[in-house]
Amino acid sequence: MSKYGDGNFAEKQGGGEALDVASSHNQGQVIDGTISLDANHQLQRGLKSRHIQFLALGGAIGTGLFVGSGGILATVGPAPLWLAYLSMMLLVWIVMNCIGEMCTYLPLRGITLPYFTERFVDASLGFAAGWNYWYAYAILVAAEASAGAILLNYWDTPVPTWAWITIILVVNLVLNIIAVEVFGEAEFWFASIKFITIMGLIIVGLVIMLGGGPNHQRLGFHYWNDPGAFKEYLAPGATGRFAAYWTAFIRAGFSFITSPELIGLAAGETVAPRRNIPKAARRFLGRLAVFYGISSLIVGCIVPSDNKNLLSGTSDASASPWVIGIQLAGIGGLNHVINAAILTSAWSAGNAFLYSGSRILYSLAQNGQAPAIFTRTTRRGVPYTAVLMTWAFSLLAYLNVSNNGAQVFTWFSNLSTISGYIGWIVLLITYLRFRQALKVQGLLATLPFKTPGQPYAAWFALVMISILTLTNGFQVFVKWNYKDFLAAYITLPAFLVLYFGHKIWHRTPFHKPAGEIDVLTGKKEMDDMCANDVDPVPRNWLEKIWFWIA
Repeated sequence: MSKYGDGNFAEKQGGGEALDVASSHNQGQVIDGTISLDANHQLQRGLKSRHIQFLALGGAIGTGLFVGSGGILATVGPAPLWLAYLSMMLLVWIVMNCIGEMCTYLPLRGITLPYFTERFVDASLGFAAGWNYWYAYAILVAAEASAGAILLNYWDTPVPTWAWITIILVVNLVLNIIAVEVFGEAEFWFASIKFITIMGLIIVGLVIMLGGGPNHQRLGFHYWNDPGAFKEYLAPGATGRFAAYWTAFIRAGFSFITSPELIGLAAGETVAPRRNIPKAARRFLGRLAVFYGISSLIVGCIVPSDNKNLLSGTSDASASPWVIGIQLAGIGGLNHVINAAILTSAWSAGNAFLYSGSRILYSLAQNGQAPAIFTRTTRRGVPYTAVLMTWAFSLLAYLNVSNNGAQVFTWFSNLSTISGYIGWIVLLITYLRFRQALKVQGLLATLPFKTPGQPYAAWFALVMISILTLTNGFQVFVKWNYKDFLAAYITLPAFLVLYFGHKIWHRTPFHKPAGEIDVLTGKKEMDDMCANDVDPVPRNWLEKIWFWIA
């Protein structure tokens, strides 16, 4: 018998009768000895369709797009920036599809992605992946608070940096600690502001490109010719241009890391998960194409790559390429509006990352891989101890007080990017083992949500992300810098220490045959719960549009 059961968990409860996971009949039922199906020990399913849709949207739009893209533009030029975002979009879409299939199959409450790794692959890998994700999310909360402080300093107020950071972190804590509905509602409105902002910026960018700005300068692709589409990186000629593209490809990951995981982490708290999770996953690529494909092309057309205000070790809030482009076009006042909107983006991303990190820690504790104190929840189902611990780690944002803000933001982005890549590698391995188990056990046809190109797409993404991870700091081998080397690679040995340390201590096997992987425990409960879901029927054309959007 596997540690998750012998595959007949549901049938052993009441002779196969339909089970309601929210009913009192499930009191005492557990998965793996720690994951309870008792409704009194569950996170609250308070995230509606519009919440899950905009959670994915909010996670995909952050300071990586609004601020970090300027750093890539300054380093390698507009063409590598655009190509890098297109390339990364494909990988992120594949990762999202893999997550969507697993979480739609088993949308268990309180279960997060590292749980699937332990269940379908290996307990040691799940342990290492869980702590890696928690670390990445905690660092990202600090990164977004750091970016928020930079943006607020744009207005040169007398308020000190530490005060801005305190306000940002306290608001995020309050939104996450009250109730999941409050978090979902706040994220919905935050993401709505992001959506309006990025669509407005795309329109403004097109107007500037076509000469509609106050200076009436028709830019088109002028900056692709002067100063040029490519800035050769580390070497001349074709080698330098490829190095520029590859550098942009690696750095573009910061804009996307952990964003597809947000939907998976929310699966256990989502109303009608087998309807809403696939809905969000299917629309993810289209949104990425608009927000990153189009916007990264436009930003490279309205700002020259040699502009001195782009993100660097000495730049201030005007490092946002969008603000720079608007200033260059001579549009007065709009730069302040855009900077304020970008600030909400940083706030929203920090809000979402605190939510995700706390759920990872909660799941680790539920699975016996973190202290049991982190399983405590409020009456409304919020894991408050996990939220507080994750929030406490984000206090690293106060490094801004004694260091250059842009430099601190770069440190955080480098550390979180490599953690995100490692997380994606583990997720893809988990998905491939999950799919192989379904195939060997004759259950592949039972997948409620299937995505195109599998499993070949997952294999392609696994190879590409592995190469990105290993070459993350390739430039340090051309021009040695120990600080950059540590930022690029310190997470790799830390992950390996967690993995092998757990394996040695618990003596877990290196391989689990596909026929022995448990893909049935808990599925019947989810089937019965989702069978009661009824698709909403629009009463008029306005509701039809709203249901399509959210």
